[in-house]
Amino acid sequence: MKTRVITAAVLIPVLLVILLAAPKIVAALIWGVMMSIGAYELLYRTELVRETKLVIYAAVMAFCVTMWSYFEAIHAWGLIGLMAYTMLLFGEMMRSHVKMTFDKICLCLVGGFLVPFLLSSLIRIHVMKLGKYLVLIPFIVAFASDAGAYFAGRYFGAHKLAPVISPHKTIEGAIGGVICAIVAMVIYTVILDLPFKNFDFSVNYLYAVIYGLGGSLVGVMGDLCFSVIKRQTGIKDYGNLIPGHGGILDRFDSMMLVGPLMEALILLIPVAV
Repeated sequence: MKTRVITAAVLIPVLLVILLAAPKIVAALIWGVMMSIGAYELLYRTELVRETKLVIYAAVMAFCVTMWSYFEAIHAWGLIGLMAYTMLLFGEMMRSHVKMTFDKICLCLVGGFLVPFLLSSLIRIHVMKLGKYLVLIPFIVAFASDAGAYFAGRYFGAHKLAPVISPHKTIEGAIGGVICAIVAMVIYTVILDLPFKNFDFSVNYLYAVIYGLGGSLVGVMGDLCFSVIKRQTGIKDYGNLIPGHGGILDRFDSMMLVGPLMEALILLIPVAV
């Protein structure tokens, strides 16, 4: 627990500097590298795909998806990239004279494209108008929800949420996570609405509540999605890159769904305009 807290205390300020002070291209490049590591964790460390060549393809594609998101997801380039990646994977399947199974190709599509595309919602938010303010929203919702769930579950947890997949999660913890996410989102909206802010925009507090509620609920699902993979493959963590937290996918598991939901809500019902 001590290592986990120390790591968070170090990484959170670094994250804020990258998001708020560094050029956006720097944030995109760093996130692209992290997505490549995530693809490796999902495919190779779980032993779901042990073909080195396929894992390399997936890692490169994960980086490309992130950069595609940085360049505002130009539709034509995205289609070309996905077509090339798909042909490359099926080409390897044919070259192996069908010894390479179809399920491994599908896993590479998930690890190299689907998961990085969902997680790269953070980059797509970052390059939006007001992106410097909006990109913090997925982190606020996800981290507040995690903290609320942890403490509520620890002190009030009595009913297991998913005992087989994640035995420590409780219904009370999930409720605590929802409450904390809503409160944190409303507080952040109040901060955005303060008169000394450097950008002239208006906020919507009802939308802030929706962001917190929806983000917390899908965050639990995102966490469970990656937990069930760990249970099936018999691993404790996806990696050990982040002391006390595990790998990239261990730390950003809930963000896989929180990020894209926040992106969609920002486009449909913007909390700040």
